[in-house]
Amino acid sequence: MLPVTLESARVRLDVPTRADAPAITAACQDPDVVRWTTVPSPYSSRDATTFVDALVGPGWASDREYTWAIRRPGSTWLEGIVGYRTAGRDLGFWLAPSARGAGLMHDAVELVVDWAVGQGAPDVYWECYVGNTASAAVARRAGFSYTGTADARVPGRDGGPTPAWTALRRADGSPASDLAWP
Repeated sequence: MLPVTLESARVRLDVPTRADAPAITAACQDPDVVRWTTVPSPYSSRDATTFVDALVGPGWASDREYTWAIRRPGSTWLEGIVGYRTAGRDLGFWLAPSARGAGLMHDAVELVVDWAVGQGAPDVYWECYVGNTASAAVARRAGFSYTGTADARVPGRDGGPTPAWTALRRADGSPASDLAWP
């Protein structure tokens, strides 16, 4: 698939490029990004370039994973990343500390979920490592239903199983579960 740009009043999603490597590198120094994701640690500019070259472009070309840069309208600065993997119909995301609390991630998740549903996905899956209350708040606010705790689909940095909170948002809007969010 050719990359697509998605926009709301607060956020613009487009394809990350090598020009974004400094912003990606800076954001991936944040202890919360390191704690709650599997980005390499320590994270270098070479990691950012490899991410763009080996994951972003090939992901779009193969229809395996669609990755967007999160930007504010009118800005070229990358504030975060949101991605959608087609095999598991799941999404993942992170946001730089300076961009948190402005509703950018909520809008980004809404745009990606609506886009995925428009492409025919019957639902979208989300997970985060247990304890990541910020990510859970975004998923909850975006209409995901909490479905429980399980081993994460994406293993921990050490390759071992990691407990994750899981959630689902159905295309038709019906709740996937009646479990209360942690």
